[in-house]
Amino acid sequence: MKLPESFSETIFSSIELGLILGSLGVVLLTDIVYSAFFLGFVFACVSLLYLLLDSDFVAAAQVLIYVGAINVLIVFAVMLINKKQSDNFFSFWTIGDGITSAICISIFLLLSNAISKTSWSDIYLVAQSNKNKELLPTDNIRRIGSELLTEFIIPFEFMSIILLVALIGAIVLARGEQVIDLEKEVLQNEK
Repeated sequence: MKLPESFSETIFSSIELGLILGSLGVVLLTDIVYSAFFLGFVFACVSLLYLLLDSDFVAAAQVLIYVGAINVLIVFAVMLINKKQSDNFFSFWTIGDGITSAICISIFLLLSNAISKTSWSDIYLVAQSNKNKELLPTDNIRRIGSELLTEFIIPFEFMSIILLVALIGAIVLARGEQVIDLEKEVLQNEK
């Protein structure tokens, strides 16, 4: 997008703030349904970042795949689980949670260091795109489609199989609970 620099920085800062707050909501909220909704909000903010970077195709794919499909699947699975919530925030913190938190914080610090020390203008694809100003966005979309259906066809199909297995697993979980409930009702009626 061609926006004035100060306006672009304001939009970028607000999207980044939304990403940070949404991510904290995903991690810190004890209600799983609210965490899933915050995850959808984070996916939408990432899509807005792609729009700011003039990646319309990737932004649309982000909304369709992550917000529209994966987050709906997560909400569906969470609704099926129907897990009781705890009133105490720190009741389930274990040693494993502490180790996981330490690993995540160290990875965050490592990535922050790498990002801050990288010279982004020297990256080959960025330098090439700055030289070829006449490239149309449709050329990029064709290239993405061509790469997706030639070189990356196996990971693409593998991800679709994983999503299919997750959907079938959610259906099996839902049917399993119904069968158990029906068996309990039958046993209670016999008594």
